[in-house]
Amino acid sequence: MKIHRYSEVDVFSPLAYQGNPLAVVHDADELSTEQMQRFAKWTNLAETTFLLTPTNPLADYRVRIFSATQEFPFAGHPTLGTAFSWLDRGGKAKNEHEVIQECGAGLINVRVDDQSLAFKAPPLTRYEPVAEAQIHEIAVALGITRETILDCSWLVNGPEWIGVKLANAQEVLALRPDPANLGTFCVGVIGEHSPGHDARFEVRAFLGDDPVWEDPVTGSLNAGLARWIFDTTNIDRHYTAAQGTVIGYHGRVHITADGDDIWVGGNVSSCVRGEVSL
Repeated sequence: MKIHRYSEVDVFSPLAYQGNPLAVVHDADELSTEQMQRFAKWTNLAETTFLLTPTNPLADYRVRIFSATQEFPFAGHPTLGTAFSWLDRGGKAKNEHEVIQECGAGLINVRVDDQSLAFKAPPLTRYEPVAEAQIHEIAVALGITRETILDCSWLVNGPEWIGVKLANAQEVLALRPDPANLGTFCVGVIGEHSPGHDARFEVRAFLGDDPVWEDPVTGSLNAGLARWIFDTTNIDRHYTAAQGTVIGYHGRVHITADGDDIWVGGNVSSCVRGEVSL
């Protein structure tokens, strides 16, 4: 076994320990895929990332992203958390205010402003309406009627999200789906808050066939939802989404449209800095 620098960070909340936790293993070039997957399962977190030497000369580092059961080409809160951890443990970016991450989805730009970071959302690889039969299945899984779902779209940018629009945030917060009914669906639900709330939208992420079946705060989903919202709704080019409310978290995701680019941002807090034997 070899000693690796190790970090745990909290992503997408201004309040430490109320966002989405991430484990980061540094200097992981010698680890095999099997070792990475085994350790990611052991951490029992939504994702664990492994920092590697980049293969693209434009990148500052390379990362591999694992849940307890599989590897993802891209995920949102691991992107921000990994960039923060790399900088926190001495990484020096080629550009002072922007880190370039290499991952399975290619190069991802991450803007850095102290503890606030934002990634440029990668293109959606599947972005189309969901078949009516599947919408009915999703309604059953969520415990609502088909008529309650205003719209439904594939929003795939790594994880295979299906986006669901409800009439308002109250309907989103009221959902009590049974995880046994979700099957393999990864469903992200969004509804708008009334004026006066600190967030424009409430978001929830339900992960079928996953030990962490409701995700506290989800960057990849919010990136896909933002593309969909901007394409189908006439709203301001900047908004904040709340997530994790029902399960006791205080997630806040800041979305900004810059031309055709969508930036997904939030706060990151350092929680654990140490070593791990792998």
